[in-house]
Amino acid sequence: MAYVASSMFKALFRPKQKERRAVSTGGRVLYAIGDVHGRLDLLDGLIARMTDDYQALGREDPPVLIMLGDYVDRGAQSSGVIDRLIALSQQAAEGRFEFRALMGNHEETLLHFLDDPQAGPSWVEYGGGETMASYGVQRPVGRADLEVWEQTRVAFRAAFPPQHEQFLRRLELMAVYGDYVFVHAGVRPGLPLERQVAADLLWIRNDFLDNAHGLKATVVHGHTPVEEVFVGRQRINVDTGAYATGVLTAVRLDGGEPKIIQFSKPRAA
Repeated sequence: MAYVASSMFKALFRPKQKERRAVSTGGRVLYAIGDVHGRLDLLDGLIARMTDDYQALGREDPPVLIMLGDYVDRGAQSSGVIDRLIALSQQAAEGRFEFRALMGNHEETLLHFLDDPQAGPSWVEYGGGETMASYGVQRPVGRADLEVWEQTRVAFRAAFPPQHEQFLRRLELMAVYGDYVFVHAGVRPGLPLERQVAADLLWIRNDFLDNAHGLKATVVHGHTPVEEVFVGRQRINVDTGAYATGVLTAVRLDGGEPKIIQFSKPRAA
């Protein structure tokens, strides 16, 4: 009797096992890259490391490369980054790998500026000036009026290659593979995927970061820079603030434990 009571006591107070994280990738090898923000040098280095990583797996099925958005602004090579992404999409069309490019809030803002000069002042506050410079356009000085911003918009649109605009306007908001959901910023907790809206997928922060989202999936995202990659059952954040830290991060998902892959360069003095 004492043994039974002891066993019941231990069972009652035994720590609950952690819920097993979602691991299915639908049989695919997935690579997701965080916010690039104009750092073409880091993107090229990371892709090289990911290529070596995939070759070491010894698999023959094409992997999936998912870009999580925010390719432009803040860094100096935004134009070059978009060129590289277009080249990757063309290589993917040859069947070497699958390529999914998601939209970030910075791409959305750039597209708004192409259509409306009033978007200019807020855009440059978040790094749009560096993007303009990468296309050979100078940002207005000081608190310019709307007429100056319209002149800048016209100059920027003239310098912005049509293929770059086509690429940005075709960016996706979400990609789903197995038990993983890929978005730029996060999801609105409590809503199924089919009811998620673009504003949340591109911009959400604390409501997503601080609360359980309720999906039977792991959300892989960027948007909110972190010093160290966050890997949890609910979400994985791979935005390591590349433009400021010199560290660009990707995660490889293949049904086992996530593997973090990084490429870095020292910060300029």
